[in-house]
Amino acid sequence: MAFGETKIRNYEERRDRARVEDLERRCEVGPAERVFLFTDTMGDAICRIRNSPMYKMLVAEVDNQLVGVIRGSIKVVTVRKPPKDLAKVGYVLGLRVSRLYRRKGIGLKLVRRLEEWFVDNQVDYAYMATEKDNEASVKLFVDKLGYVKFRTPAILVNPVRRRVHLSSNIEIAKLKVEEAELLYRKFMASTEFFSQDIDRILRNKLSLGTWVAYPRGERWGEVGADGRVENSNWAMLSVWNSGELFKLRLGKAPLSCLVYAKGSRVVDRLLPCIKVPTIPDFFNPFGFYFMYGVHREGPLSGKMVRTLCNYVHNMARKTKDCKVIVTEVGGCDTLRLHIPHWKLLSCPEDLWCIKALKNEERNGLHELTITPPSRALFVDPREV
Repeated sequence: MAFGETKIRNYEERRDRARVEDLERRCEVGPAERVFLFTDTMGDAICRIRNSPMYKMLVAEVDNQLVGVIRGSIKVVTVRKPPKDLAKVGYVLGLRVSRLYRRKGIGLKLVRRLEEWFVDNQVDYAYMATEKDNEASVKLFVDKLGYVKFRTPAILVNPVRRRVHLSSNIEIAKLKVEEAELLYRKFMASTEFFSQDIDRILRNKLSLGTWVAYPRGERWGEVGADGRVENSNWAMLSVWNSGELFKLRLGKAPLSCLVYAKGSRVVDRLLPCIKVPTIPDFFNPFGFYFMYGVHREGPLSGKMVRTLCNYVHNMARKTKDCKVIVTEVGGCDTLRLHIPHWKLLSCPEDLWCIKALKNEERNGLHELTITPPSRALFVDPREV
């Protein structure tokens, strides 16, 4: 079948909103061998980039039919490439092409047009994230567009269920935004992909706050102007209410999972004393919290991370339709050992790929990608 010329243009909400929603629903796909979660933008196509400092969305048309979409955002982050510690990066996300129009170069054209926007805005590196086993995505970005495999963070997902008991040996306090910013700039400024506009993230209405945990009996004093903390063992994290932007849906589940989910909730309602582990209703769109900026100091801080996670879990129980708590950590980060999560819903190895867009950065890209990954990785909640 012959098709007309492909036209790439900016997204126009009034003209494209319904067509993009229909396209993304038809493009839903996930790994065949396990349960996966779909994002449901609830009709707001730019919700996943709206809070970024700079963003753009493009659509592809063929014969006046909308057949492809892509989104991108720009920010300044920390990179581990001496002698320069900061870089302007462009994030590529939400690439979709209608099944009927695949393998015709439309995805390639969308990415290249987005990269042109990055270059026009002096972006040093473009990067993207995909599932490690998404062969089509890896082939496009790595084989055709010259991206290089960079990091393999873990996405950890924990369902919100019964109230969790909090350790009586640990105190939890909510920090002021100014205190949180000082601590992040002091302890995470050198973390890979740390966002330099952390103050804007913390002050965003979707950021519910930052909490710190420390041993009971100790005093959490004022954070010094230089971010100095007197306590030797402590942990902190912040919470972003992603469910206010878009929802999640379970994309696939075996019949046994469906039966257990329904049955366990019935038993829990009729015989709560048995305390059967229940599975929330994941089969309708639901909200979620994203924990970001998880950091710990001291040999005893692992338990404090877990207590903070449990505190957020109990907080999420009070939020309408919040069914899971999500976080993303570096693949080598031992934090994952202290963050409650379900393996069934989590992704142990996400894949980040990166590409240098400036000639002077291309020589250093090899050094950047072969550098052993640091344990910590900052994941911007605006790009989840």
